[in-house]
Amino acid sequence: MKNLRIILMSMSFILVLSQCSEDKVDGESIGSVEGTVVVDGSNTPLENVKVSTNPASSVVFTNASGKFSIPNVRTGDYSVQAELNGYVTSFEGVSVIEDQIGTVAIEMAVSNANNESPTVPNLIFPEDGATEVTLEVEFQWQATDADANDVLSYKLELRNGDTNEVQSFETAQDTTYTVSNLKLSTNYFWQVTVNDGMNGDVISAISQFTTITAPNNPFYFVKVINGNSVIFSGNQDSSGSDDAEIDVDVLQLTSASNNSFRPRYNTVQNKLAFLRNVGGNTQLFTMDQDGTNSIQVSSSIPVNGFRFDEVDFCWAQGGSKLYYPNFTKLYSINPDGGGVSMIYETADGSLITEVEVSEFDNDLVLLKTNDFNGYSARIYTVRLSTGIEETVIAQGFSGALGGIDITANTDKVIYTRDISNSENNSYRQFQSRLFVYDFTTGLSTPIDTDVVNGKNDLDPKFSPDEGAIVFTRSSNNSTAIPEIFKFEFDGVNNERQLFSAAKMPDWE
Repeated sequence: MKNLRIILMSMSFILVLSQCSEDKVDGESIGSVEGTVVVDGSNTPLENVKVSTNPASSVVFTNASGKFSIPNVRTGDYSVQAELNGYVTSFEGVSVIEDQIGTVAIEMAVSNANNESPTVPNLIFPEDGATEVTLEVEFQWQATDADANDVLSYKLELRNGDTNEVQSFETAQDTTYTVSNLKLSTNYFWQVTVNDGMNGDVISAISQFTTITAPNNPFYFVKVINGNSVIFSGNQDSSGSDDAEIDVDVLQLTSASNNSFRPRYNTVQNKLAFLRNVGGNTQLFTMDQDGTNSIQVSSSIPVNGFRFDEVDFCWAQGGSKLYYPNFTKLYSINPDGGGVSMIYETADGSLITEVEVSEFDNDLVLLKTNDFNGYSARIYTVRLSTGIEETVIAQGFSGALGGIDITANTDKVIYTRDISNSENNSYRQFQSRLFVYDFTTGLSTPIDTDVVNGKNDLDPKFSPDEGAIVFTRSSNNSTAIPEIFKFEFDGVNNERQLFSAAKMPDWE
């Protein structure tokens, strides 16, 4: 029995020694290290990263999921190192505890040690030294990068050579950028900076160009900016295609700090007349075609009538006069502000809201009158020398009338009528449609535009050759954003949009 006890004790001792040997290397405690290696910022797993420790243990490589495992690491504190070509070598600390797994996450930043900078941007358009550049420019440039994975971003800087004002535009990855409302007859300088996100900025040479000296825009209209009406000019896309551009060569003519509206251009005077609110009154002004040399024409007798946004005026007698309403009276005034005289007064006390004249008959005027609510409207011609009504174009309709214009030969009148016949306190129109009156037949005919229910056609004006009209189209709610359209009387695609967020057009 004594020998048996000795044998059993010896076997137990050997078993304990055997178990201890599985947890130790050369008699020391061990654990393991596991972890993941990803790209800094994106957390994308990195494969085939060389992972080692300091103090040294085993060297391993990450799998497709960016994971690694180092077994049989002696207990203690370690620095885990990750190395991969194209990335900055990274280190993370970890403590190895007996019989436990130490985990570590390593983020590796892309190295730019071998990354090349982009090429210097090549400025393509406008060409250096270009002249007569339009007031809306699509800048174009080009740059390349030898590193296919680099994402290039750009910044366009534009300096006004007269004022030294600098505008900066971030364009992301685009190599084009459109700038509108440049100034007339101005020398501009431009430059492009490119960055690949790895290296410093690369800056192009400076290029310069000069804008047009005078606009050649046949259209004038109004946009609303910060609550004020602002006068603009613009052109049309000459391509004639179905997808023709809108808002071509749009040029701001008046300041957004003033409420200016109803532009009317005269080719003889080469002046633009318009209305502006001044000190609680609405006054006549004129200015040059480019918006300069603005002067106030009327003063003691302002423009007045039903709603200042409905009242209208006209050039007369070859541009030597301006006709405008003041409640029941029609006045004539010289473009310099002199020679103010009353030339007509309504017999029934109705308000004169709009006036137009025939180019070849200085004694004839076309009027639109209405009551103080805007209704009981009439459109008719008057012979100034006698004060006698000559032709009634429209009367006896419920609802709104307006938007009058007359041809040079006095053979046709264009106007609008709200065929919904609605009369309301806000003068809201629901179905305003275009009509043309023929003096020969004495009949009014609707113009077949593409207007749909819920929208109004307003403020039509004949083209210079009278083969087309330009007009405003707007939804019939108070917050609608208007648009300007052109309609050709003889054409296959006879309607197209010219300008967005615009109203009160004129075409001379």
